[in-house]
Amino acid sequence: MRRVVVIAVAGLSLAGCSSFSLDAFKSAPPTVQVQLESNPPGADAKTSLGPGCKTPCSVSVPAPEGDNFSVSYALAKYQTATVQVQVTRTSGGLTSPDTAAAEPNPVVAELQPLAPPPKAHKPMRPKKPRAPKAAAAPAPAESAFPDPNAAAPQQAAPSR
Repeated sequence: MRRVVVIAVAGLSLAGCSSFSLDAFKSAPPTVQVQLESNPPGADAKTSLGPGCKTPCSVSVPAPEGDNFSVSYALAKYQTATVQVQVTRTSGGLTSPDTAAAEPNPVVAELQPLAPPPKAHKPMRPKKPRAPKAAAAPAPAESAFPDPNAAAPQQAAPSR
């Protein structure tokens, strides 16, 4: 019976050791607190790492392995904008955790308004034909400028 108890205790001890890992001593990956702002405010900001919010706001993102990420801003009637963010990691020691800092922080985007759509041209309507002008009244005889289209007045032949 004594052997059975020893074997059972040894088996449980070995089972407990097989799940033991040095990962338990590793600290969680550092996170970066990033302030997101836009001009005009109220834009939807979304990081390439996932978290997002409506500006002005603050998000906490895990420090990426590639040491950079981007933030995209979208607002109705404005062009979308993307800003690159550089992450600097600092390794911690045995007693301090790893840290990370973002540059720039706050991340600010200047959103440009969309250009107004070009005005649609009205289709041209054909011009209505105009009625011919009425014939001008004959110039009075006393006029200094007689009508050149009028017949020349006939003069009587001189008498002899």
